[in-house]
Amino acid sequence: MDKNSIIYVAGHRGMVGSAIVRELVRQGYTNIITRTHSELDLCRQTEVEDFFAGEKPEYVFLAAAKVGGIAANSEALADFMYDNMILEMNVINSAWKNGCKKLEFLGSSCIYPRMALQPMQESCLLTGELEKTNEAYAIAKISGLKYCEFLNRQYGTDYISVMPTNLYGPNDNYHPTHSHVLPALIRRFHEAKVRNLPSVTCWGDGSPLREFLYVDDLADLCVFLMNNYSGNETVNAGTGKEITIKALAELIASVVGYNGAIHWDTSKPNGTPRKLLDVSKSAALGWQYQTELEEGIRLAYEDFLQNPMRAER
Repeated sequence: MDKNSIIYVAGHRGMVGSAIVRELVRQGYTNIITRTHSELDLCRQTEVEDFFAGEKPEYVFLAAAKVGGIAANSEALADFMYDNMILEMNVINSAWKNGCKKLEFLGSSCIYPRMALQPMQESCLLTGELEKTNEAYAIAKISGLKYCEFLNRQYGTDYISVMPTNLYGPNDNYHPTHSHVLPALIRRFHEAKVRNLPSVTCWGDGSPLREFLYVDDLADLCVFLMNNYSGNETVNAGTGKEITIKALAELIASVVGYNGAIHWDTSKPNGTPRKLLDVSKSAALGWQYQTELEEGIRLAYEDFLQNPMRAER
């Protein structure tokens, strides 16, 4: 990308999209296009086609998505599948029709089989059964990355896909029931501290292993890949390090300053037992994450405190 290339970031108000915009600005890119949902509904094909025909973006970061944790995914299976599949197909197809030079599709590590060999390599895609609690979202994301691959193979486009591990950081969603585990725990422990509660109850038994990547590190990788990678196979985005949910909860409680007891509700689902990405491909390309987990949680908590209204989203 040139510094004055026309770059469209879809989903710029979300955690990932806003981080990509910050990174592009930091690196000196000056021609960044964004649209709010009220200005452009990505689920409406005609609106998306008109936008691409008028603006002709040369590069597209497709970070827009309907996202949520286990509860949100379980409650709205059809919505998660439909909204994500429709919006990504509209954007990718319109980019192709209007001669977009390169598109980067952002997916999720939930695309990989529930019991995939660990750490999960990009090649394990579609080799086993998906995790049921986020199956609808995963199927939609797999469809998006496969559409990019098929356009490359049929029409010679240069569309790539990035599969991040669990993300956190500035502009996260702290909804009490519809957020992911790390921001949900930040809010839960913060409220427990403020209310001086003697204990906090968390879902499951705390045994699942998870990997977490600070969102600004992901944004750095996204811009790096747009400039340095082409290929049909997706690229994993992670740290290569994992932590149990129990240890994560204890770390967040420490950062937040909550000193009460932590209990575990084993009647609630654990989700996938282990999710660790093989990040050897991004390492071979010359990229490495920068933000360690404790520091990232501290930065995320500072962002939470500075933006109290975000907790109501």
